Amino acid sequence: MEGTESRSGTSSVVADWSLVFWTLCSVLLPVLITLWCSFQRSRRRVLIQDIFRKSKHDWHYTDLFGQPSYCCVCTQHILQGAFCNCCGLRVSEGCLKKADQLFLCKEIMMRSNGEAHSSMPHHWIRGNVPLCSCCMICKQQCGTQPKLCDYRCAWCQCTVHDECMMECLKTEECTFGEFRDLIIPPYYLSTINQMRKEKRSNYEKVLPFCRKHWMPVIILANTRSGNNMGETLLGEFKILLNPVQVFDLSKIAPAKALQLCTLLPCNAVRVLVCGGDGTVGWVLDAIDEMKIKGQERYIPQVAILPLGTGNDLSNTLGWGAGYAGEVPVEQILRNVMEADGVRLDRWKVQVTNKGYYNLRKPKVFTMNNYFSIGPDALMALNFHAHREKTPSLFSSRIINKAVYFFYGTKDCLVQECKDLNKKVELELDGERIELPNLEGIIVLNIGYWGGGCRLWEGMGDEPYPLARHDDGLLEVVGVHGSFHCAQIQVKLANPVRLGQAHTVRLILKSSKMPMQVDGEPWAQGPCTVTITHKTHALMLYHSGEQTDDDASSVSEQDHAREQTDEDV
Repeated sequence: MEGTESRSGTSSVVADWSLVFWTLCSVLLPVLITLWCSFQRSRRRVLIQDIFRKSKHDWHYTDLFGQPSYCCVCTQHILQGAFCNCCGLRVSEGCLKKADQLFLCKEIMMRSNGEAHSSMPHHWIRGNVPLCSCCMICKQQCGTQPKLCDYRCAWCQCTVHDECMMECLKTEECTFGEFRDLIIPPYYLSTINQMRKEKRSNYEKVLPFCRKHWMPVIILANTRSGNNMGETLLGEFKILLNPVQVFDLSKIAPAKALQLCTLLPCNAVRVLVCGGDGTVGWVLDAIDEMKIKGQERYIPQVAILPLGTGNDLSNTLGWGAGYAGEVPVEQILRNVMEADGVRLDRWKVQVTNKGYYNLRKPKVFTMNNYFSIGPDALMALNFHAHREKTPSLFSSRIINKAVYFFYGTKDCLVQECKDLNKKVELELDGERIELPNLEGIIVLNIGYWGGGCRLWEGMGDEPYPLARHDDGLLEVVGVHGSFHCAQIQVKLANPVRLGQAHTVRLILKSSKMPMQVDGEPWAQGPCTVTITHKTHALMLYHSGEQTDDDASSVSEQDHAREQTDEDV
């Protein structure tokens, strides 16, 4: 009996230890596997980043290609791997090093062998041609076979079948395709480089293909604006243009990027700013610096691709209220080519604090869109304070507008800016204006305000003086509160039109009030705000599809363009 009991006790102990062992295995094994996979993944990323850093290609890694893709080295079908943002090569992870050795990327400047070049051959890339592309020889569709097939030129974007590719095409002169008037050819830059070494500066004589209407474009994209589409756009523009024309404003300042204009023909360059109104203001400030440096003849004209939240300046100039990828990049470049030049007034806003025996320097801002004091400035101030605390939450244009709506609704109940007319004095061109009961005053330079509202026009049911963004006049309106602002936005009310003026002076007599210039808010104590004309900016107006709101301002824009043509 005792032996049987001891054996049963031993077996139960073994069973218990066995249970403990297998339990530990079931818990620890997945943890160990996860840690090992994580280590291998991080090690692989380090190796890939090292290859990317040393490569002449602009590689970007993706976990899933957006269309069927084949490796340019091993020709196998791939779901994940790397693609070059400049020439469009696609390779599997294991073929990265081989791809660097076998394939050249787009050259931003031709290698100089002491000879001047005026043309260059096609740069053919095999496979992964765009969907619905046609062969330049037989005019049939390319890329229809489920394998690595057919060719695409990285410059002119022409495609050709494998069987249609002839030896003459490999050495044929590239015309740079549809966007030849926007592209800076590599041989042009090599010629300019040679001229700079010889200390010659008559760059106007070096026109590619002897083209009379060459209008090279420079792309300035803010990858932090609005809905974070900047990264994608940078790659798409680099594919279609010379990569030297495309700049990421999170890595290089506009003032430095715009120095490229000094290497190009005078009064010919166009700049496309991809970002919000704040990014546009940043670029226009850099252009003003060019004027100070004596580079007026190199000043470019500015177009806008709206990636911000409000985009009121973009809306005023016909570029739309926001971009979310609905228009192909090719069409955007066509719009830039077809756009007309207009002028935009820029204003100096000087804020001088009261007291302190004027020891403090006045704050000086540059205004493109509008200045305001009251409920809309309070909403902007609350929004910015919230975004600084949790910036990761504000990556969507819809979320941004929802937060603005929340703070606007809150102000309808609290009315923090009431009795503004008792706290401020307003002067238009030196004449004091008697203010009615108001909560806010808005000084407008452009037609749109508050993310798409034509504030000066209101409901459009009563006569009002015409307003333009190039007439040297500011429009000054008052609002009764946040609810009144909301009514104006849906055309259920008119603003309180206080007048138009060349110079606006506003005196805040007491208390602290929220103010903003072009969406940049702050809380301001007693002060004097003086708004005077500063300069003009050369902008591009896109006369594309018009909304009902835009129809009323067509004559204004036509007049502005005629005035610009006369000045030129």
